[in-house]
Amino acid sequence: MNLEQQIMAQMKDAMKAKDEAALRGLRAIKAGILLAKTSAGANSELSAEDEIKMLQKLVKQRKDSLEIFQQQNRTDLAKKEEEEIAVIEKFLPQQLNEEELKTIIASIIAEVGATSAADMGKVMGAANKKLAGQADGKTISAVVKELLTT
Repeated sequence: MNLEQQIMAQMKDAMKAKDEAALRGLRAIKAGILLAKTSAGANSELSAEDEIKMLQKLVKQRKDSLEIFQQQNRTDLAKKEEEEIAVIEKFLPQQLNEEELKTIIASIIAEVGATSAADMGKVMGAANKKLAGQADGKTISAVVKELLTT
């Protein structure tokens, strides 16, 4: 069962259960899938890699909104964003914790032979490919920067 079919099935369940938070998150994913499928140069089916990228983008958008709502003390809107993030993250692969991330990035640094912050681009390229879906780019960048400057 592909992602779109899973979303449709879970949307039906959420509607029956009158679970508004889950329904909002699932509708956002469905909208993301439709946008990705109809964008210029896209074919009618999304690859698993494209699905993960789309889901990560949706989570990132919501985290950015969440941060803004928290700064403005809008707890009502922040709560909605948190609920949607929780729903969307169910469809992403398990995220790595910081220790696992540091270990993997250290091995990538050794592979590409990076020695200073000037080599960050090479490391980021390899890390983003290897860790696709398992960590967001912001976290990967922070860990790479930390390991290359120490």
